[in-house]
Amino acid sequence: MPQQIYVNLPVADLARATSFYTALGFHLHPEMTDALGACVIISDTIHVMLCTHTRFREFTPKAVCDTSQAVEMLLNLACASRDEVDSLVARALAAGGTTYDTPEDLGFMYSHSFVDPDGHGWGLFHVTAAGEGG
Repeated sequence: MPQQIYVNLPVADLARATSFYTALGFHLHPEMTDALGACVIISDTIHVMLCTHTRFREFTPKAVCDTSQAVEMLLNLACASRDEVDSLVARALAAGGTTYDTPEDLGFMYSHSFVDPDGHGWGLFHVTAAGEGG
């Protein structure tokens, strides 16, 4: 079995965060979802654990980052096409997310980003296969 990654994200409002990520087209893992956290399935190998601050603090003694003031990390997700990049950003904006940039086309790579309602930044990109063109 390929290795999987589970990214834990602290969220202020679990219902709002769950609604946001399902609006992007991702699904919940019901056996790994409860009143303090929800497992969002991005792919067979990528999962996002949306954790209430109470649950998140069970995993670390450090303070939860105030994303209105600081950035702890940026998440990047490879997409199958430029259309998928644009579609995910559009769905994120419609579901209450924001963006702070515009799409960027470097020829070999196309990218754009969104920020979820809890301030977690997601960079989306599509790398063009050799000879594929824009």
